[in-house]
Amino acid sequence: MASIRRTLSPVYHDRHYENGGAPFSPSSTSSSPSQKSSGKHSSSSDPKASRRGPWRRPFYQFLAFFLIGFLLGMTPYGQIDDVNSTTDRFNFEIKPPNVEESLERREEVAVDGVSFSAESKNKKEEEEEDFAPRKLVIVVTPTYNRAMQAYNLNRVAQTLRLVEAPVLWIVVEGNAASFETSEILRKTGVMYRHLVCKRNMTSVKDRGVHQRNTALEHIELHKLDGVVYFADDDNIYSLELFQSLRQIRRFGTWPVAMLAPSKNKAILEGPVCNGSQVIGWHTNEKSKRLRRFHVDMSGFAFNSTILWDPKRWRRPFSHPTRQLDTVKEGFQETTFIEQVVADERDMEGVPPACSRILNWHLHLDALDVPYPQGWVVQKNLEALITVK
Repeated sequence: MASIRRTLSPVYHDRHYENGGAPFSPSSTSSSPSQKSSGKHSSSSDPKASRRGPWRRPFYQFLAFFLIGFLLGMTPYGQIDDVNSTTDRFNFEIKPPNVEESLERREEVAVDGVSFSAESKNKKEEEEEDFAPRKLVIVVTPTYNRAMQAYNLNRVAQTLRLVEAPVLWIVVEGNAASFETSEILRKTGVMYRHLVCKRNMTSVKDRGVHQRNTALEHIELHKLDGVVYFADDDNIYSLELFQSLRQIRRFGTWPVAMLAPSKNKAILEGPVCNGSQVIGWHTNEKSKRLRRFHVDMSGFAFNSTILWDPKRWRRPFSHPTRQLDTVKEGFQETTFIEQVVADERDMEGVPPACSRILNWHLHLDALDVPYPQGWVVQKNLEALITVK
């Protein structure tokens, strides 16, 4: 008996079966419109649900861990004090790191093989506390144009350059400031002020008095605080003298060695001291024994505040402290000192016991000798001895 095999039509191979139904099943063919519409709605709502679900959970986890990490980061590091853990087991006190222990470990620091302990640090601190600024030394020098002026000014300047700062050199000229003096001062390397005395000076005696008074007026006007010293340019000064000036509290004095105008003998003039106390005076000139204080113009120094702050020193005079041009020559020193101090109790001997000569007063100026203008030789010198 022959068998007949029916082949399926290709139309039915590509058909999709809904709800797992078989081909040509009644359920597949008799689906109602309401089911189709509900299927469409369900298929359209599923993608939205799939979009919301995956990202919400990781976001909340990230936010929770971030908050925990932030709180832990804000918590200070320290150690828990559990000394009294037996009595109070739940009392936790957070303390900062022990800074004192770390400092104790660093008390000794080795630098290039040398250890510095805490004792050396304490010594440095004590030295800084004891440090006090040095007093200003105000050197007043009257000068005028003459043959030896350049030599004298350069000699004083070389000494002042070796003195520890601060030093102020007040140089006073008469009538007008000369070009030669200005050039010398600019090249010295010393802090200076170049002043001019406008007073009409008729005699050599009055010239130095008015020039020093011009410097005193300048100090009083600007209230310079320091020790004032009259240093003529024709004197010779030791470095120790300027170093001793800063020790003067009110008024200091010392002996001066002088060459007599006749240049045939030396004269010592100044105080006789017991330690730093002045107990008398020594002089070799009989004509000057009538003076109250026997001291040379370059043999004393005083505190500059006496000029512009008399109440501090309880001075009885209300007029300015100046040198007088109405007294005899040789008495300018004593009349000026009488305005500064009352007696020897206000004086200090420099150095103690007044046992050393710190400066010399020499009379070596060549009077009325012309000098080349600008210290430059304009013409060639005449050859008196020729080279053969």
